[in-house]
Amino acid sequence: MYLIAPSILSADFSRLAEAVAIAEQGQADMVHVDVMDGHFVPSLTFGEKLVSDLREKTSLPLNVHLMVDNPEKLIPGFLEAGADWLSFHLEVTPHAHRLLQLIKEAGRKAGLAINPATPIDLLSEVLEELDYVLVMTVNPGWGGQKFIPATRYKIKKLNQLIAERRLPILIAVDGGVKLDNLSTLFELGMNIAICGSSIYDAQNPVATIREMKMVARDFNQRIINGK
Repeated sequence: MYLIAPSILSADFSRLAEAVAIAEQGQADMVHVDVMDGHFVPSLTFGEKLVSDLREKTSLPLNVHLMVDNPEKLIPGFLEAGADWLSFHLEVTPHAHRLLQLIKEAGRKAGLAINPATPIDLLSEVLEELDYVLVMTVNPGWGGQKFIPATRYKIKKLNQLIAERRLPILIAVDGGVKLDNLSTLFELGMNIAICGSSIYDAQNPVATIREMKMVARDFNQRIINGK
């Protein structure tokens, strides 16, 4: 399964409803929402109310990424607000298993995010509890950064680990994902392309999403054809 998830972190914050409408017009698969607390990362962004408000504006799944120091305090509120996919960072909690169970008990997709310098081996003990892993390919905190080349190996290694265990886990990639590296990242094992500035800074964001969807459809067709 190959999916496109526009990230509204790179959109005009005064026009977020329009940003979501652009995702819908481009036939994106979900909307990605980065929640930053000003502690775990330098920036401060969105809260539960935004997710609640967006939930009323769109039928697209909301993929919420918590870049926060205390995810255990925020997860219940974001579940109530309507997050469909919810991830938090492995680096900030010793109780990842418990929080993943909390998300899954609510009937939502549970994910763990890892920073560029975090080894994927640290995921080993909770891998079976995950619906997806969010691999950061830039240092988290703000949009528009350049893709860190060394993270390609991490995506490939994680894909191999998931395949060896025969687990139905998706790999999301966030940071510097663009039309010109989309196919390469899908080949490495990425399933969910989280794209921010490459969409919302484009001259025609809707057309850009549709071009990305064409690439994703080609890879999905390969699965159907058994290639």
